[in-house]
Amino acid sequence: MRKLLPLKSLYSFIAVAETGSMTEAAQVLNVSHSAVSQAIKSLESQLNQPLFNRVGRSVILNSAGKKYYRQIAPALEQIVDATESMLVSNTPNRLTLNMINSLALHWWIPRVPKFQQFAPEIDIRISTLTGAFSLEAEGVDVALIHGIKEEWQDYYCEKLADDELSLVAHPELIQALTDTCTESVIQHYPAIFAANTRRQDDWKIWCNANQVCLPKQHKNLTFTTSAQAVQATIRKLGVFVTHRQFVREEIDHGLLTEIGQVTVHPKQGFYFACQKDKLTLESVMLLRTWLTQEFSSA
Repeated sequence: MRKLLPLKSLYSFIAVAETGSMTEAAQVLNVSHSAVSQAIKSLESQLNQPLFNRVGRSVILNSAGKKYYRQIAPALEQIVDATESMLVSNTPNRLTLNMINSLALHWWIPRVPKFQQFAPEIDIRISTLTGAFSLEAEGVDVALIHGIKEEWQDYYCEKLADDELSLVAHPELIQALTDTCTESVIQHYPAIFAANTRRQDDWKIWCNANQVCLPKQHKNLTFTTSAQAVQATIRKLGVFVTHRQFVREEIDHGLLTEIGQVTVHPKQGFYFACQKDKLTLESVMLLRTWLTQEFSSA
């Protein structure tokens, strides 16, 4: 029989790859920082090659790590989905809620205690599929969409909020400047970019609305995901245009501050989507009510 790698090492690898941080991965997995670190070391030892470049406290996938991530992430997602689908029939109050990973990390997780207070009888399981897909085929009850409503015409689809773009930086970077106008901030600090195709126009849209020049890209400051780019911003590596809903908690807790004018993305928003017949389910209606309240309070 072929030697199998322990699943805990693979889950740790996925979490670190998607968050860009050992600490944040430990929080996502609900384990200690040392457990994640040891799991990564064990995996790299068994594969006989490093998977990450380590820069200070940040960890970024190297070329081998990126290739490995692309190969195993879908497989682990299938394991999770298959396991959860087997449990659905025994748990009528369990809902699978889909949202992109950045929204799950920065918006959903900080609000889990609030949702538990609002609907303690409902068990939400998060899926992080991207793009348009079949809710039925993927076993998803509700999708929290960050995108275009027209892609979900086969479903009940209700707008929750505009997609607001905001330029953010660590407060200490702004405090260090004598001139804190938007143009000065962008000229003084390097711009951080997210390479994801869904994020490629964010800087351009925000700069046009704020009437400032689009900044150049710098080495080592373009990241695969918004979650990684946000972590780089919190660690004072530069400034980043991101979706305000992704960083509300960080702004509220003083980890980030906003510069310039918030800009509404003209092509996308946040939407609630589900199969039309599921609107009769009390659990779905409770989730819809709570999501509506949360987004309206932004």
